[in-house]
Amino acid sequence: MEKLSCAQAKQIDLVDYLASLGHHPTKINRQDYWYLSPFRNEESASFKVNRKLNLWFDFGEGKGGNVIDFGKRYHNCTVNELLAKLSGQQQTQNFSFHPPFLAGEKKDPGTGKILILEDRRLSAPTLLNYLQKRQIPLKIAERFCREVDFLLYEKKYTAIGFQNNAGGYELRNPHFKGSSSPKAITFFDQGQQQKLTVFEGFFNYLSFHSINHKQPHELTNFLVLNSLSFFEKSRGKMESHQKIDLFLDRDPAGIKLTQKALEWDKTRYVDRSNLYQNFKDLNDWLSKQRHELKQSNRIGRHL
Repeated sequence: MEKLSCAQAKQIDLVDYLASLGHHPTKINRQDYWYLSPFRNEESASFKVNRKLNLWFDFGEGKGGNVIDFGKRYHNCTVNELLAKLSGQQQTQNFSFHPPFLAGEKKDPGTGKILILEDRRLSAPTLLNYLQKRQIPLKIAERFCREVDFLLYEKKYTAIGFQNNAGGYELRNPHFKGSSSPKAITFFDQGQQQKLTVFEGFFNYLSFHSINHKQPHELTNFLVLNSLSFFEKSRGKMESHQKIDLFLDRDPAGIKLTQKALEWDKTRYVDRSNLYQNFKDLNDWLSKQRHELKQSNRIGRHL
């Protein structure tokens, strides 16, 4: 058996290699595959593999690298010991390579581009259970979402799809988080120039409607960013309104942009995230505190 060289080993597809070790992604966002860290026990995924670059990064430890860096750490071995181990595995696992080191030996992983196949009314039991878990009534979800079949790396998946203004979809199911091209905002024009309500992701938008569906609330336009990268690009659209309520996530990125908006114009922008200040976002609050909502509807009176 010929042993792999370092150059060859570095081209082993990390996603394939992790799967051979029993580790599978909890969510996929384009080329980014998120895992529960193979190095420790955790509940939230903090270990990312970029499949295009074929590199990993562990946010819990602030360390990353290539396949060899991972293998040395995972198996607690030397480079030579790892190469011998990988060479043996290659005989049975037939890993994909980036790029192929020998012609004809690469499995085609596909382009990594999401291809939308079909959309229809929400009906798949796994998706309905997922909505229920996140405390979104089906009647609310049906107003804004579709059930979408899509192709990724030559495999077919089904997810809840939320369409943006450019025709692309934000896609979510219990095990996947991603989006199809083109990526864009979703703006709901209710004919209002006085008020705009802004959300980072569509589950927070659905949560807002779930909380308020039995209560009359002030007329407002809605903006779902679908990515924080659109926040500053949307400044003109936001400031065409007299008042802008911000319901961004309570993570460092969301808090930072909320503060930036207040610096732009604190008389126009209003930070509403204090309503769920002990939670990641509005849906996190809704999912974990629904019983309190049924008792008092306290937060609903403030939204």
